[in-house]
Amino acid sequence: MVLNIFQKKNKDVKSEKKLVLIGALFVHAAKMDENYTDKEKSIILKALSEISDEKESDLKIILEEAEKKEDQSNQILEFTKEIKRSEKNFRLKILEVLWKIIYSDGISDMYESSLMRKLSGLLYVSDKETGDIKQSIIKNKTT
Repeated sequence: MVLNIFQKKNKDVKSEKKLVLIGALFVHAAKMDENYTDKEKSIILKALSEISDEKESDLKIILEEAEKKEDQSNQILEFTKEIKRSEKNFRLKILEVLWKIIYSDGISDMYESSLMRKLSGLLYVSDKETGDIKQSIIKNKTT
C-alpha cells in the first residue's frame, strides 16, 4: 500500500515536470517575436489546463516555473524530449497550441516560422500536417 502512494507521487512529479517543459516550449514560442503578451499567457494556461488535471492556481505556478526554465535554457531540445515520446495526436495538439500562440498577434514572422519548421522535425510531424494545422488556425482567426 505504501508503495502505491510513492508511485503516485512520483508520477505526479514526473507529469508536473513534463508540464513545465511543455510550458517552457510555449513560452519560448511566445517570446520569439520579443513581445510576450497576456493574451499569449492566457493561451498557454488554457492549453496546459486542457492537457492536465491541475487546478488553475497550480497551473499559474507551473507557468511561472516554465518561464524560469525558458529563461535559463539556451536550447529547445530539452523542451521537446518528453513530447516526442508522446502519441501523435498529443504532438499535433502541441503544434496547434504553438500556432495559436504565434498567430495571437495576427502575424507570423520568419523567426516564428523557422521555429515551427524545426519543432515539426523534432516532434516527428510532417510539414504537410504542420501546414494543415497552421492553415486551420489562420482560417479560424479570420472567421
